[in-house]
Amino acid sequence: MVIATVLNADSAWAVLAGIPDPEMPAISIVDLGIVREVLVDRDDCLVRLTPTYSACPALAAIEASVKEALLAAGFCRVRTERVLSPAWSSDWITASGRDHLALGGIAPPHQVAWIDGRSGRAVACPRCASLRTGLLAQFGGTACKALYRCLDCLEPFDYFKPH
Repeated sequence: MVIATVLNADSAWAVLAGIPDPEMPAISIVDLGIVREVLVDRDDCLVRLTPTYSACPALAAIEASVKEALLAAGFCRVRTERVLSPAWSSDWITASGRDHLALGGIAPPHQVAWIDGRSGRAVACPRCASLRTGLLAQFGGTACKALYRCLDCLEPFDYFKPH
């Protein structure tokens, strides 16, 4: 838990960067790109969140974690606001977030590779980096992921779908 010595937007962002996504704890809500804006007025804080899906079942847990962490850091009043437009994009995942997804065994979205002599989208195995992978199911553990299997190491893995 981060306790802020100065209550400002930077300290709020630092606190938020330590909150893991409840469905994918390998990545923070900041690195996932769902924290859109942080506004601070003295010791009041407003955090605007854009979920990966408008009906994301984890959003209530994320909002509760945001409020709990910022109150513990010293903010007196914390509010969250859901922002649905523009819709979340996997392009908002930070480079660090993509690395954390891969380390957590989840293939990050939009990995471009050469396939049979032409450029195309390939889902690289997060364990062995093979591009010989196949789709097993359109939905993995959550609606924002698909289930793939590596044809080389034979391990199943989640792929974070691009949006």
